[in-house]
Amino acid sequence: MKIVAADIIVSSPDRNFVTLKITTDEGITGLGDATLNGRELSVASYLRDHVAPLLMGRDPHRIEDTWQFLYRSAYWRRGPVTMAAIAAVDVALWDIKAKAAGMPLYQLLGGASRTGIMAYGHASGRDIPELFDSIRRHLDEGFRSIRVQTSVPGINAVYGVAAQPSATGQRYDYEPAQRTPLPAEEDWDTRAYLRHLPSVFEAVRGEFGPELPLLHDGHHRMTPIQAAKLGKALEPYDLFWLEDCTPAENQEALRLVRQHTTTPLAIGEVFNTVWDYQTLIREQLIDYVRSAVTHTGGITAMRKLLDFAAQYQIKSGIHGPTDISPVGMAAALHLDLAIHNFGIQEYMKHTPLANEVFRQSFTFTDGYLHPGDQPGLGVELDEEVAARFPYEPAYLPFNRLKDGTIHDW
Repeated sequence: MKIVAADIIVSSPDRNFVTLKITTDEGITGLGDATLNGRELSVASYLRDHVAPLLMGRDPHRIEDTWQFLYRSAYWRRGPVTMAAIAAVDVALWDIKAKAAGMPLYQLLGGASRTGIMAYGHASGRDIPELFDSIRRHLDEGFRSIRVQTSVPGINAVYGVAAQPSATGQRYDYEPAQRTPLPAEEDWDTRAYLRHLPSVFEAVRGEFGPELPLLHDGHHRMTPIQAAKLGKALEPYDLFWLEDCTPAENQEALRLVRQHTTTPLAIGEVFNTVWDYQTLIREQLIDYVRSAVTHTGGITAMRKLLDFAAQYQIKSGIHGPTDISPVGMAAALHLDLAIHNFGIQEYMKHTPLANEVFRQSFTFTDGYLHPGDQPGLGVELDEEVAARFPYEPAYLPFNRLKDGTIHDW
């Protein structure tokens, strides 16, 4: 079997997605997700201009060899564009291999280690009553674990609060990438956030009790000592995790956070390789790995990363918002089902338009996801429908402090 075509499809059914479709001489096709939120065309160009020509004539079954070839032959390694492109190829090749075997992909990864994949949903509100309503809606939808995000008095727009207008006046609806020619500017005040958040979790625990798993995303906005302070303040409310409490490019910074709090820590949605995690995992400075299959070199690389983490009792928490396409989401679910050290899966439901473009076999029932048992990933791309939704420029916002300083968003 040989690869005879590699097509890059960019489509925007409510938001932009980049999909790689690899075709073999036996007519078997495989899909990979190459979406990089706000920089989609960079990966599309990398694939079209540099990677696709290298794939022609290669044996699609040689997944490890192809991964190493794409990683090492370019000389300039790592980075989100390169690793998203490699991930797209990797996942597409796994899709082909599983289809050729007539099996769902997770069977080739060792088979199922569980019957279902626990997922968490995203609840938010501009105030406590609205937040409570959002949590109840998510519980009614079947979620049994909830991420809690809230507006902060004195801050005009906070990422993750669905009903709150963004800096452009549009509602977030969990989608911070705005269809604007330039990134929107938002404001931030860490001290106001640190004062407000513990009272939010006190209210949520008082209303919903001690059993409901609660999560929170700090979105890289705190210094290490601020993150330590927040983690300690949230300990009475027994969070499942505190996510991205501080920018973790400085891996050693988590030593300070870890010294001061027992709140579990999740890190890594902006990471691209195992190298970003070496200190964090080896010194057990985190509890959950947050990388996406789509951005971290695909199934091949993520499996190795999670096997490394398993040696230190660190679990998975794979990134899964709606800027991961259904193709990337399906890849995550097959990996979730197979690995032993699964923790939890982020899950945001895609829009009806996205579901027209990407037809999926994965299911969500009573708080648990399952990738389904169709051969391969279980996702098919309708290229005719995809062509109806051309690319539209979209950017994530950015933050400034009150004095005008650019701050982490």
